[in-house]
Amino acid sequence: MTGGKRVTCVVAGRVQGVGFRAFTLAQAKMLGLTGRVRNGSDGRTVELTVEGDADRVEQFLREVEQGPPLAHVEQIRTTALDGPAHYKTFEIEH
Repeated sequence: MTGGKRVTCVVAGRVQGVGFRAFTLAQAKMLGLTGRVRNGSDGRTVELTVEGDADRVEQFLREVEQGPPLAHVEQIRTTALDGPAHYKTFEIEH
């Protein structure tokens, strides 16, 4: 196991209305990660923050790049975050 990692991402494409948030929730729980996911206000993006073991965060990001079957990810903008873990669970924000 490697050290902790925290990132925030904006995922663009066909990612709203296709189960994308539920997909990220399931992936994060499976990998033991914490954070949050929500739809972007523009109707084309999903914003998420994820934190946990660095290798598992990287695995999560690979899964997010693929997305659920009905999604089409066009772009992911990822930014590393400094500081300690902030979240205790992974949740969908409405």
